[in-house]
Amino acid sequence: MLVLLTVGAVFAQKPVIHPNQLAPYVPSPYQIVDRMLELAKIKPGEKVYDLGSGDGRVVIAAAQKYDAKAVGIELSSRLVKSSQEEVKRLGLSDKVSVVHGDVFDADFSDADVVILYLMRDSNNTLKPKLEKSLKPGARVISHDYEIEGWKPNEEAKVDAFRRGHKIFVYRMPPQK
Repeated sequence: MLVLLTVGAVFAQKPVIHPNQLAPYVPSPYQIVDRMLELAKIKPGEKVYDLGSGDGRVVIAAAQKYDAKAVGIELSSRLVKSSQEEVKRLGLSDKVSVVHGDVFDADFSDADVVILYLMRDSNNTLKPKLEKSLKPGARVISHDYEIEGWKPNEEAKVDAFRRGHKIFVYRMPPQK
């Protein structure tokens, strides 16, 4: 299963963050989306969650390129509606669902992979839920921001939009 958290806002604008938002809406560049999904090593049929799914580009790519079952969770009703319309237009309704909701209320315990594009503080706020919810071996992929206290299994650098991006890959350890 893949959980993906994305941040979105136009790069030139100052981001506005609402109290229950973990990050502003800034779409991940497609080059970064492709690399995150590649590093996640998704197998057909695995469950993908994108927490803060924005325009749905991550869940759509996971379904199209990796034959994954994908779920996007998004706080903005406008983005949920447009994502759902795109999923339907592409004929992916059997593989992709996008729901309006808060990631802290969501159940993603069946995730095989979780991908995040949140700010550092947001990753740290979400960390206890990830540790409690995810099964051993689930992968967590974070765009640009590490999860404090976790040691990445792999790191990658990608140049896109005139700057370097980092991708951190984590694998949930066995339960103690």
